[in-house]
Amino acid sequence: MTAPRISVPITRVQPGFDDIPLPEYATEQSAGVDLRAAIDTDIVLEPGDITAVPTNLAIELPPDYEAQVRPRSGLALKHGLTLPNSPGTIDADYRGEIKVIMANMGREAYTIKRGERIAQMVVAPVTQVIWSESDSLNHTDRGAGGFGHSGTH
Repeated sequence: MTAPRISVPITRVQPGFDDIPLPEYATEQSAGVDLRAAIDTDIVLEPGDITAVPTNLAIELPPDYEAQVRPRSGLALKHGLTLPNSPGTIDADYRGEIKVIMANMGREAYTIKRGERIAQMVVAPVTQVIWSESDSLNHTDRGAGGFGHSGTH
């Protein structure tokens, strides 16, 4: 089965970054596309640092869609790099540059290089709810149990 496809206009925000490829799927079954650092000079991210890394990209999502920006698992596992607002949400009406908020939770400094794959972006449909205020909710076996209520095994 082939995933549904939608057309999404994309633009480069400023000139001088044509050497950095547009987002693309790494494999036929990939859920996300890679976002790359559009920077002129390296960014050194020290342990505990947080910074917004530009991608030089802006997109025009259709109504009822969002884009989620997520960490890359290899950077997280090997270097402790993550996205503190993960997943970051790009709403359908946002037209500004996509920037990736990155944090170094590792023990060593990490240098982000021009064109490096820094995050992945997943485009997904959005459902908006209509709240129906109620005096009570239906009972379930779980009830209000949370945060480890089901045990460790």
